Amino acid sequence: MRSVRSRHRQRVALSAGAVLLAACAVYVQWRVRQAERDNPPQGQFIDVDGVRLHYVEQGEGPPLVIFHGNGSMFEEIQRSGVMARLAHDYRVILIDRPGFGHSERPADRVWTARAQARLMREALRQLKVERPIVVGHSWGVFVALRLALADPHYVRSLVLASGYYFPTPRLDVLLMSAPAIPLIGDLVRHTVSPLLSRIIYPLLLRRSFGPAPVSEGFRGFPVWMALRPRQLKAAAAETAMMIPTAATLGPRFAELRMPVVLIAGEGDRVARALAFGAGARPHSAQRAAAGAGSRAHGASQRARGSAGGGRGRRQGCLVIPWTVQHSLAESRRA
Repeated sequence: MRSVRSRHRQRVALSAGAVLLAACAVYVQWRVRQAERDNPPQGQFIDVDGVRLHYVEQGEGPPLVIFHGNGSMFEEIQRSGVMARLAHDYRVILIDRPGFGHSERPADRVWTARAQARLMREALRQLKVERPIVVGHSWGVFVALRLALADPHYVRSLVLASGYYFPTPRLDVLLMSAPAIPLIGDLVRHTVSPLLSRIIYPLLLRRSFGPAPVSEGFRGFPVWMALRPRQLKAAAAETAMMIPTAATLGPRFAELRMPVVLIAGEGDRVARALAFGAGARPHSAQRAAAGAGSRAHGASQRARGSAGGGRGRRQGCLVIPWTVQHSLAESRRA
């Protein structure tokens, strides 16, 4: 009799769990459709090697390409004010990397940094971009590095913001890679993972900006676009590749021959990017944004830096536009 009651309770619990998961899936799908309806593509599309990429460009002048970080899309760069500031002097091109924003991420290949760099190189060729300054933020640093290593004569200079250059044990990487696991990951991405992510999103946002406050421009960022199941899968896959990619690319900094500027927030608690030893090479410089976190690319705080042994400060500037000017000057001298 007891075993019968126990089995009955188990069936009830399983049924309740199934109903709850189904309700979560319906709600997530409704939020996804709403987010995509409220946030249509802002730019244009280009087909590259069977992949439809979403991009936007603004301004005239020397070409400058920015690769956004993991879990994000190029709208983050727009909201930071970096694109508008740079467009006064450059032809600025932002591309949603595969699986993010409105760009596709076909499942017929593994989207390593090398694979993405090849795709971006072909996209830039189609857009008639020659000798660009290449800016990478967070995971976009890996793509920028792969592009520069594969075609060093093509890249004029590099600006690398909040990169992860040295592999370290990371429990958060293990936890955040779960949505990429087949079957189990498919289930959680369409049910509980977007909801849990939405609950902790304000905390993660404060952590990424901290110790600086969350910027006003970012407060309107379309969160549910970043929490769509397909984008969560892309983000989890890139999180899983983060440590091995850093282990592969970190030792190759010495091979770079173009000018390189590294940017990091002094309070970066995400990428531990103040390990500036990676940039200790000729024609390199380091910039630390005082009071900024891992989203230092749009920081307006003081920036402390060193280049060729010198040190300096700038007040009231966006860090990336300032350092891009430095990298362009270096490329002309190199």
